[in-house]
Amino acid sequence: MRGQSASADAKPRSSDPYRVMLVDDSAVIRGLFTRFLEADPDVKIVASVGDGQRAIDTLKNSDVEIIVLDIEMPRMDGITALPELLKVNPSVQVVMASTLTARNAEISLRALALGARDYLTKPSSTSEMTGAADFPSDLLSKVKAFGAQRRRKAGAAAPLASATRVSPKSAPAAARSTAKPSLAARPTATARNEFALRKPSGRRAEVIGIGSSTGGPQALFRVLTDLTKTIKQPILVTQHMPPTFTTILAEHITKTSGWVCAEAKSGDVVSPGRIYLAPGGYHMTVKTDGAEKVIALNQDPPENFCRPAVDPMMRSLIKSYGRVLAVILTGMGHDGREGCRAVVEAGGDVVAQDEHSSVVWGMPGAVAQAGLCCEVLPVSDIGASVSRLARG
Repeated sequence: MRGQSASADAKPRSSDPYRVMLVDDSAVIRGLFTRFLEADPDVKIVASVGDGQRAIDTLKNSDVEIIVLDIEMPRMDGITALPELLKVNPSVQVVMASTLTARNAEISLRALALGARDYLTKPSSTSEMTGAADFPSDLLSKVKAFGAQRRRKAGAAAPLASATRVSPKSAPAAARSTAKPSLAARPTATARNEFALRKPSGRRAEVIGIGSSTGGPQALFRVLTDLTKTIKQPILVTQHMPPTFTTILAEHITKTSGWVCAEAKSGDVVSPGRIYLAPGGYHMTVKTDGAEKVIALNQDPPENFCRPAVDPMMRSLIKSYGRVLAVILTGMGHDGREGCRAVVEAGGDVVAQDEHSSVVWGMPGAVAQAGLCCEVLPVSDIGASVSRLARG
C-alpha cells in the first residue's frame, strides 16, 4: 500500500519573510521579542501593540501571518482577544505567551480549544529571558514552524533566506537538554513525498502508547474521546509539556474524554482501561514487578532534546508487555521514531496522524516516512482505528 502526503510537490521559495504581530503590554518584552525574531532573515515584525483591542484593530488593516499573544494585559486580555482575532482572520496562527503558573496553564489550554495553535512559556523576568538560550530558540522555532504550515496549506512559498528547519530545541524549554547536539545527532529534513504502509500485524496489543507534542492536547482530546470504552489495555501518553501544564492536561483529558486520566507517579500500578500521562520534566517508563506492571519515572538525560520523551516510554512498554500499539500525533521533531521502529520489530503496530490534520507534521511525518506505520490518518479517524487495531 502507498500513502501520499499533502505536500509532495515542493513550492518555489520566496523572498517574503514570515509576517508577525507581537501583542504584549510590556514594550520591553516586545522589544526583546523583536530582537530575537528579526535576528533571523525569515521573520519580520510588521506590528507591535500593547493590548488585545489594538491587536484586533491592527489585524483588520495588516497582512499578518503569526501573532504572539500575551495572556495578561490591560484593556483586553489575550483570551478575550483570541476569538475576535480569528474572526478577523481565520487563517492567522496564534501562539499564546505566558509565565508558567497553574492559572496561565489552564488559560493556555482553553486558548488551544478556542483556536490558538500553541503556547509559549515566558521566563518570569527580562534578565532570565535574555540569559536563557532556550527561550529565543523556542520563540523562533514556533514562529517559523507555524508560518511554514500556514503557507503550505495556502500553497504559498516559504522565505528565500533559509530553508525552514525544525530546530532540535523546538520542544518546551523544561523538556530539553542544555547540551548542544552534535551534527550527527541533528535530525535531517526529509522530502514530504510518498511513504510506504505496513500490513497490520493482526495481533492484539497488550498496551497502547501515545506520543504527541505541538498541537497535541487538542489531538489527544479528539482521539481519546473517540476511543471505544470497551478497550481494556492501559494507555500511556507522553506529551511534550513542562510541569504544571501536564497536571492541568490530565484533568482536561478526564473531563473531555470520559476516561480516567492521571499524571503518573513512580510506583503506580498500571491498570487496564486507565490513562497515565507523563509528568513534565520526567521520562515515564514501565517496569515489571512480579505479576504487576508499575510506573517508573526518571530524570535521565533528555532524548531527542526532550524530557519527557516518547522513545524511552516505547522501549519500556516493549520490554514489559511485548506487543504494543503505538500512536504518534502532531508535533515538532522526530521523537518516537526509533521507539516505533522497536515496536514494529517486536511485532506491534504504529498509527500516525496525517499531515493535513497535524498542527506540525514532524513526529508523525518521521514515523510515516520511515515506513513504520500501518495507517496514517486524519485525527478524526484515529480513535476508531485504534479501537479496531486494539482488538487484534
